[in-house]
Amino acid sequence: MIPVEQKRKMNPMLMKVIVVSVLVHVVLAFVAGVITVANIVIQEEAQFEEPPAVEEVEPPKEVKVQIKQQQAPKMQSQSLTMRPVANIAVANVNVTLPDMADSFTVSEGLGGIGGGGSLLGGTSGSIGMGVSNVSVFGLKTRAERILFVIDTNRQMVTDKKGGLNSYKVIKDEITDMVGNLSAGTLFNVMLHDRNKTMLFKSQLVSAGADTHQQLIRWIAPINSDANNPGLEGVSGASRPALPTLADDPVNDALPISFRGNDTAFITQTALEQGVDAIFFITGYHQGFEAVRRRMTEKEQQAWDKKISDSKYIKQLAAHKLEIPQMEQRIKAELTKQNAARAKKGMPPRVLDRRHGVYTASLELGMEWKVRHPGHTPNPAVDPKDVAKYFKQLNRVLYEDRDKPIPSLNVVLFLAEDELFSKQAEKQLKDYVRFYRGKHRIIRGEKEIKSARSSKNTRN
Repeated sequence: MIPVEQKRKMNPMLMKVIVVSVLVHVVLAFVAGVITVANIVIQEEAQFEEPPAVEEVEPPKEVKVQIKQQQAPKMQSQSLTMRPVANIAVANVNVTLPDMADSFTVSEGLGGIGGGGSLLGGTSGSIGMGVSNVSVFGLKTRAERILFVIDTNRQMVTDKKGGLNSYKVIKDEITDMVGNLSAGTLFNVMLHDRNKTMLFKSQLVSAGADTHQQLIRWIAPINSDANNPGLEGVSGASRPALPTLADDPVNDALPISFRGNDTAFITQTALEQGVDAIFFITGYHQGFEAVRRRMTEKEQQAWDKKISDSKYIKQLAAHKLEIPQMEQRIKAELTKQNAARAKKGMPPRVLDRRHGVYTASLELGMEWKVRHPGHTPNPAVDPKDVAKYFKQLNRVLYEDRDKPIPSLNVVLFLAEDELFSKQAEKQLKDYVRFYRGKHRIIRGEKEIKSARSSKNTRN
C-alpha cells in the first residue's frame, strides 16, 4: 500500500512577508507611476508656457508699424499747406477778363514757352504779387504777364488817322501804362509791320522805373519821320519763326504776305510769348479772315500754262515798262502835295503803300495805261482748317501746360470816314470772343486823344 503524503501547511511568517512585499511593490509602482505622470505633465505644461514668452516680444513690432503709419499724415499736411499758395496765384492772375476761369500756379510761373519771349525765372509775378490793373484806350483787365503789340505799318500814320501826331499818342499811351504797372509785373512790347516784328526785350521783364525809361527811348524813333514809316529799314526788325505746329500746312501758309495771313501770323507770334493778357493796337484787323496758301502741283501746272500764253507775256512786258513811269508820277505828285502842306505847317503825307507802286497809284487815283495781266494766285485755306489749327495751338501752348489761354484785346484805329463793314466787325467780335477779350474801334485823331486811359490807371 502506497503511503499518502500529508499536505504541508503555509508558514504564517512567510505569508506575512509575501503580503508585505506585494504591498511594498504596489506602493512603489504607484509612486513610480505618479512621478512618471508628473514629469510628463510638467514638461507639456512647460511647452505651453513658451508662447506667452514669445508674445511678450511682439508688442515692439506693433509699435514700429504704428510709427510708419504716422508718416502719411505728415505728407498730407504738407500738400495741404501748398495748395493755398497756388490758389493765391489763381485768385490774382485770373481776373484777366470776365470769362477767364483758369489761372497760373506757382510752378507754371517758373516755366517758359517757346519763341522769343520765354518767361523769366525767379519769383517776380509768380504768386500774384505782380498783378496790375491795365487800361489801354479804355480796355481794362488785371494781369500779371502782359504783351503790348503795336502796329507800325505806314497805314497807321496816314493823314486821315492824324498822321505822326496820332501815332505819338499811341506811343505815349503804352509807355504811360508801363510806367504805372506794379513792381514785379512782367511785360514786353512787340512792334510789327505786317509779319515783320521787333521786341523791346528778348523776354518778359519786370516793370520798374529803369525799364520804363528804356522803353521810352526805344520806341521814340518809331514813326517819328514821315520818310521812314513803320519798320522799313529798321535794324533788328525781322520775320520770326513760328516753332509751334511747324509741320502743319496752315503754319506753312501763314508767312505768305496777305492781310488774313498777317493777322493770323501776328496772333501766333504773340501767343508764343507766354503771357496772360495781350493788347493789339492796330490799323487793320478783321478777325480771322481768309488765309492764303501756296498752290498745289495741279494748280501750279494750270498757272504755268496761263503765263506761257503769248497774250499774257506781251501784256506783262508792256506793264513792266510802265512801272518806272508810274513811280515818277507818284513821286512828282507827292512832291507837289507836300510843298502845299508845308506852307500850311502840315507834315509830309504818308501813303498806305502796302504793295508799293500799286497801292500808291490807287491811293492817288492814278490810272495805268497797261494793267497787270494777273498776279500769281494763292488759293484760300479752308476756314475750318484754320479754326482747327488755332484750337490745337491753344491746347499745345497753354491747355496742355495747365495754363489759361490769354485774353486777346484789340484797339482798332481807323480814319474818321474809313469803311468797316458789318461782316468785318462781326469777324473781329468773333476773334476777341474766341480769346475771351474785348475790342474797341477808334476813329481819327480827336477820338484817339480822348480815348486815352492808361495815365490815370493806378496800381
